[in-house]
Amino acid sequence: MFLPSIKSTFLLWFFVFTACGNQGKNTDSNKKDKDLTTENAKKDSIIIAANRIPEYLPLLKNKKVGIVANQTSVIFKNTGYTHLVDSLLNHSISIKTVFSPEHGFRGKADAGEKVTNGVDTKTGLPILSLYGKNKKPTKKQLTGLDIVVFDIQDVGVRFYTYIATLQLVMEACAENNIPVLVLDRPNPNAHYIDGPTMETEHTSFLGMTEVPLVYGMTIGEYAQMINQESWLTNGVKADLKVVPLKNWTHKTPYNLPIRPSPNLPNATAIALYPSLGLFEGTIINAGRGTEFQFQRYGASFLDTTQYSFKYWPRPNFGSKNPKENGTKCYGKDLSDITTMNEVTLKWLIDAYNNAGSEKNIFLKNSFTKHAGTEKLQQQIEAKKTEEEIKETWQPAIKKFKTIRKKYLIYS
Repeated sequence: MFLPSIKSTFLLWFFVFTACGNQGKNTDSNKKDKDLTTENAKKDSIIIAANRIPEYLPLLKNKKVGIVANQTSVIFKNTGYTHLVDSLLNHSISIKTVFSPEHGFRGKADAGEKVTNGVDTKTGLPILSLYGKNKKPTKKQLTGLDIVVFDIQDVGVRFYTYIATLQLVMEACAENNIPVLVLDRPNPNAHYIDGPTMETEHTSFLGMTEVPLVYGMTIGEYAQMINQESWLTNGVKADLKVVPLKNWTHKTPYNLPIRPSPNLPNATAIALYPSLGLFEGTIINAGRGTEFQFQRYGASFLDTTQYSFKYWPRPNFGSKNPKENGTKCYGKDLSDITTMNEVTLKWLIDAYNNAGSEKNIFLKNSFTKHAGTEKLQQQIEAKKTEEEIKETWQPAIKKFKTIRKKYLIYS
């Protein structure tokens, strides 16, 4: 694995692993880089679905299996972890195809970077990209498979594209009469629901269903919802089975043991991602090109009299060409924040109010896709307060909570 093992900020830990690489030390701050680490599992600790091998192995025996996986698709052991693909092969499961999502099978591609097909050098298995020529498995790619396993770590944010991949995989499998097995994992942002709800006219790969920005469900719960609510195209339904977690609730703190994507290096970044991720649709840098991705924001044109914090984005792991590349950015450092219980707009509004001559910081199409609505940009430009804007979210959130409740697996 490519992550360094450094002390994290979360209160509860569940596993230990030994890292096999080094991303490099922070060069623009004296703060210690906080990365994802784990501790040995205790008997009453969370048991992820992938570890519940006796529960799902019989469903895969004597079957030709496809698996949707990336670097987070692992089974934990006392001494570290084993990739699910390797484990299934060791159990004589016939894996025929690995499908990879955004960032690739090893999780090293930049956000939005095309991922190509290839071959896994360790196992020799073909890897078919679901973030390249096609985002939905084709009939040809599914031909000959008896079942598809989905096991990817989500972070519970609508524009984080793994749930879009899940939806398209389920849809393709439903159309081709292939069962789908989802191995559930905790959602580190499952303890709240907030943000603007996606509007139908703005759906895209950054949000395919009308759910709030933070939807408070595991990927297994989410799979059940989109299946039973007939949100797959033409109302098709997948033959779906979810293997649940054990010893976890929506209120259980959980620190991810493996970086889920290149620019979410630690618990702070994951907690702040729902709020700072909205900067992805603007010309403001949100920490890409530093070792503190989604833990800061800034730009060269922000009012220098308002900010004492400054940094210089430069190409690094996960960001080959960051916004404001090599330029001194003025902004705010948020790396001391460890948890969040809401989507906040205060930083987005702050950046807008201090953008000076660059007031048009929003890239309309991209920002709307991230927000799920044109209203948010209009409200910020109209100088609405955060409280006024968030109040407009409540009717849609209330409606969603009623739907969501039917599919919750964990108390």
